[in-house]
Amino acid sequence: MSAGRPSEAAGCVTWWGFSPARDLLTPGPARPEGQVNVLLVGSADPRHILKTIAGFPSEGSLHVWVIENSMEVVARQLLLLYLALMPLEGMGHNEKTEVFLEVFGNGEIRSQTEETLRCAASQLSLSVTEALETPTHPCLNTTLLKFKERDELARIFKLWMQPQSSLSISMSKAWDYRVRQHLGTRYNSKMGCFDWDLTMKLHQKGCGLINKQQYMQWRERGLAFEMREGVYQMTNPILLSSRVFSQRGNRVAVRGYWGDIVSSPYLAFGIETDDESLLKTQNGQHIKTAQDISFVNVQALFQSLSSRRCFPTTSQSDTEIKEPSPQVDRKSVTIDDLIHLNRVSVTFLPMDSLQKLPDKQKYSHFFNTIYFSASCAHQLGPALRQIAAPDAVLVVELAKYILDLNKEQEEGFAKKVASIALQGGFEPWHEGKSDDVHAVFIPQRKT
Repeated sequence: MSAGRPSEAAGCVTWWGFSPARDLLTPGPARPEGQVNVLLVGSADPRHILKTIAGFPSEGSLHVWVIENSMEVVARQLLLLYLALMPLEGMGHNEKTEVFLEVFGNGEIRSQTEETLRCAASQLSLSVTEALETPTHPCLNTTLLKFKERDELARIFKLWMQPQSSLSISMSKAWDYRVRQHLGTRYNSKMGCFDWDLTMKLHQKGCGLINKQQYMQWRERGLAFEMREGVYQMTNPILLSSRVFSQRGNRVAVRGYWGDIVSSPYLAFGIETDDESLLKTQNGQHIKTAQDISFVNVQALFQSLSSRRCFPTTSQSDTEIKEPSPQVDRKSVTIDDLIHLNRVSVTFLPMDSLQKLPDKQKYSHFFNTIYFSASCAHQLGPALRQIAAPDAVLVVELAKYILDLNKEQEEGFAKKVASIALQGGFEPWHEGKSDDVHAVFIPQRKT
């Protein structure tokens, strides 16, 4: 178990996934081609979306469909995608990578990053309220959400747009409250607890790239990515959410930080790399850190997005092509200026969609790949076969990096996932490379 109260470590809202970014079209007997539809259930962040787009051939068309269990997570996904699609004319690859990681994994951010975030939130608010039938951007499509869900998104974006004041929630206090709640009487020896979780848990699970100094800083104050000289003291609003508590019989919503405080945001982009030179060690220690690897990986994903850029035709003439704008101030960037990806789209579905998709003819045997996060694995069911293409692949995140669980619980979770998948008409795919991070299934063959 992790060094503390297990029920509190992972939190009640998933801000980042408990697994590295994956190209979701790679697992399975054959890579789908042509028009490909991918369904993500509870992925929490855009890591798989970005990685799958990067590996997708330019001649095909890719449509990613996203279901989350909280509109606060949907809002965060939209904002991170917005940053990923910022044009080079508004922000270069280096700076965009830094800002993305800062917003992605830091409880506190720099004032200039907060300004960028507020501008993005303003544009997203307009997009959600104005795009009722036609999306303002193919990769930020919210037109299928319910009216009340879009109203909630607009409310969240407006909250993010507000300048911070003395009345704002202090992330440092919210973070410390969670740490105290998690460690209890062991709070006074918290550094030892942090070290235990790193060396006896994460490092033992193969996450040796996570640097001790950086991990300890993240555990103590929620600061994972500190890549520039600057003052990180502005609360990052996209990591705040409301949690309902019962007080004297009344239900009270308390705003604070209710996400992961143990496993870390390094898991998404920072623990794997194909570049062997980044894995060199000296005296048994990795020279590069998870922060370095995250930067390299995210920058490579952004470069891949830029290479897929297309310029939509204007309304005046189908043959008239829009040219890249000259250098622009990022504060003046609008959704219309974002990178348009050639034959790629991302659509967000209503939170209760999973139960309703099988009843809609459009989605009958529709999805080539279906992904479930560990936190949503309980939603696997027989109805999935109705929306899965005949040669579909089902990918389920396992509990390897959820430090609340011991080895027996982790193995028990994997067995439970396999059992539920089998009941739903999917069997394990054994021909691929063994992976204890994700379980891969294919439709059961009729005997």
